[in-house]
Amino acid sequence: MKILSERAKYRHLYGLLAVMFLAFTGLNAQTETLQVGAERPGAYLPLLYGKKVGVVANQTSRVDNQHLVDYLLANKVQVQKVFAPEHGFRGQASAGEKIKDGKDPATGLPVVSLYGSSKKPSPAMLADVDVLVFDIQDVGARFYTYISTLTYVMEAAAENHKKVVVLDRPNPNGHYVDGPVLEPGFESFVGLHPVPMVHGMTVGEYAKMVNGEGWLANKVSCDLEVITCQNYQHNMRYELPVKPSPNLPNFDAITLYPSLCLFEGTPVSVGRGTDYPFQQIGAPWFTDSNVVFTPQSGPGAKYPPFEGQKCFGYRLNQFAEFYLRNAGEIYLFWLIEAYKMAPDQEAFFTPFFNKLAGNATLQAQIKEGLSPEDIRKSWEPRLTAYKQMRRKYLLYP
Repeated sequence: MKILSERAKYRHLYGLLAVMFLAFTGLNAQTETLQVGAERPGAYLPLLYGKKVGVVANQTSRVDNQHLVDYLLANKVQVQKVFAPEHGFRGQASAGEKIKDGKDPATGLPVVSLYGSSKKPSPAMLADVDVLVFDIQDVGARFYTYISTLTYVMEAAAENHKKVVVLDRPNPNGHYVDGPVLEPGFESFVGLHPVPMVHGMTVGEYAKMVNGEGWLANKVSCDLEVITCQNYQHNMRYELPVKPSPNLPNFDAITLYPSLCLFEGTPVSVGRGTDYPFQQIGAPWFTDSNVVFTPQSGPGAKYPPFEGQKCFGYRLNQFAEFYLRNAGEIYLFWLIEAYKMAPDQEAFFTPFFNKLAGNATLQAQIKEGLSPEDIRKSWEPRLTAYKQMRRKYLLYP
């Protein structure tokens, strides 16, 4: 794959991009301290006192240096239980690994899995709960499953007459909207709603859209309250204080994630089981590569693709800041080139690819040899309509 020659193609843009980046950071320098929703207790504690509370949380649910659950208990909130999403309450499980019910060793609270036999809270799970607090860091991609968990929590709450309080957090990929909009018939847990691959919303804004567009089952409406961030704008650069899942450990991985996740529906490694997950791609059959890595099973990456096999590939960190962050678009070149060089093109796309893409069109376009520019043009009509709808629910400039 001629990744390095493609980089040369864009080298003449780097000077301009560097200037853009300096201007971007200058224009968007924070003059006041950013506060996430969880750091505004005066806005949400009054909603919880005297109530039986369920908390939908993981390792990102922090109030400064304290876990939200510990903070609520210390402030005399009656927390009944914790609901855990994909990767678990402490965020250590591998992608796709089923999460079991259990007990939190630190607090003794029951932990109910929303990524096991059930992804939606049942009436029995909510029988001893009055209010559900949702506080999980998202990364702004349709296939990142925390927004699907949010949808099912809202749906269950609406059906059982419970209130949902979303403690909002910034979207590190919230500065752009891109990708194909999910088409009917391709709904799954990695894409429930007709939104683009990069939706450009915080979880609070997304929750308002799910409610406002009638996307909950039977068009039920959730009693929803969003505790907004303060001093946040969509185009701010935001580095997460806690990694949102085991394989998104840093800013580069989070920035590259929307462009690389489609490889999860192909026989190409995205670096799971290495020191650079979602920062490199490769396979045993790659050629013209500049990196060699061997995936190994470990915490957060059980049985990664090509475990124990030497892979040849490319480290892509350099693109994260200088191209993807400033261009604000999904980068298709790597995927198209990997397909061209695959030894077995018929087996290149797995059934999971279309779920990630949200359609069957993207796979067909790549097989037909369409250019990234032509593919992107095909997205424009539905993206334009989505952006217009999205405006109604934005809470931040």
